[in-house]
Amino acid sequence: AAMRSRAEVDATLQTAKLNPAELLPAVQCLSFGPQAGGGECCLLQLEPGLCAELEAGRSLVIRGEKDEHAVLCSKDKTYDMKIADTSNMLLFVPGCKTPEELNADPASCNIIHSQIAGFSKNYWELRRCRPKLKKLRKLLMEDPYEGPDSQKDQTSTFSKYTTEDLLSLIQASEEEILHQLQVIDACKIEGYWRILDFDYEMKLLNHVTQLIDSESWPLSKVPLCACLEELGSLEPREMIEHILLSYGRKYVDDAGEVFFEMREDKTCRAIAQMLLRNAVKFNLSEFEEVWQQSVPEGMTTRLDQLQGLALVDKSSRPETISLLKVEDLPEDNQERFNTLFGIRQKWTEVDITPYIQDLCAEKQTVGALLTKYARSSMLNGVKVYNSRRPIS
Repeated sequence: AAMRSRAEVDATLQTAKLNPAELLPAVQCLSFGPQAGGGECCLLQLEPGLCAELEAGRSLVIRGEKDEHAVLCSKDKTYDMKIADTSNMLLFVPGCKTPEELNADPASCNIIHSQIAGFSKNYWELRRCRPKLKKLRKLLMEDPYEGPDSQKDQTSTFSKYTTEDLLSLIQASEEEILHQLQVIDACKIEGYWRILDFDYEMKLLNHVTQLIDSESWPLSKVPLCACLEELGSLEPREMIEHILLSYGRKYVDDAGEVFFEMREDKTCRAIAQMLLRNAVKFNLSEFEEVWQQSVPEGMTTRLDQLQGLALVDKSSRPETISLLKVEDLPEDNQERFNTLFGIRQKWTEVDITPYIQDLCAEKQTVGALLTKYARSSMLNGVKVYNSRRPIS
């Protein structure tokens, strides 16, 4: 491009009927550089918090396999990436001066010749989203840990996963992944994350609760050392400690000794799962009786401990209870509702809430989700929800 002179610029302004007095004196003449291809540059719009992350030298990671929609992760948050088109062409000009910078420079009556290094008609827009964590459990459940004596573990052909592996496979930030590993009670065995096989987990829990019973320890003060001492011959010490960490709250007393306060709700819930997994449906009153007899002395069972684990059918005579685990349901909102309405045609808000609570985005309520995916009606004076679309 030929370099424009001041006279040419003034002539152009006159033709465009623009008054030079209303403009800044500096003029930027743009020309396309030799490498100004459109495809090499991607623009990403960042909120201030993410910008600060980058400026502080931390990195953002794009995660997802070929068949997954890409997400961007910071250290502790996950964002959906969507392409936003703009009606104006966006130009990349190295060393470009903004009007404020030009204004501050009194000697800026000159002509600045700038080369465009690239351009774009769109940019990536980020929207905070729920981390996609269902897959984490699914991967670890391929090969649950059945204990040190398991033959299956020696011959297993399934992949085992380190933290690095999970970071490359799961669409969530590192903090969200590590938190979820805690939520699902995963433990590290020989450097790999594993979930305990349910029967093995129950066997460990049973060892601990029987010991508490035989030693008459209070449920709020179970000593770690004595547990490891007594049960170490039956199971690996790290497994005994893992089960105490999963089903108890760890604390240190004034003398520096480590104790655990057993979690009543979690222990009762696990025992209910063990009772329910072998029956399709269970008579509710019979179940409640057997359940209370099965939990450790001093613990009280309550149906609200089973939220997101079991479903009570009040319409059947006698009333029944059956296993329905929220973690077995689809992660996608519409698919989740389709599955739930396939299981039961009409739901009360109280019944459906534990099964959709985890779908709520930031600041979103269960009510808002129900408004979007279900329609309400009254049944015997109670508000119920059914599907907006026919369920095949």
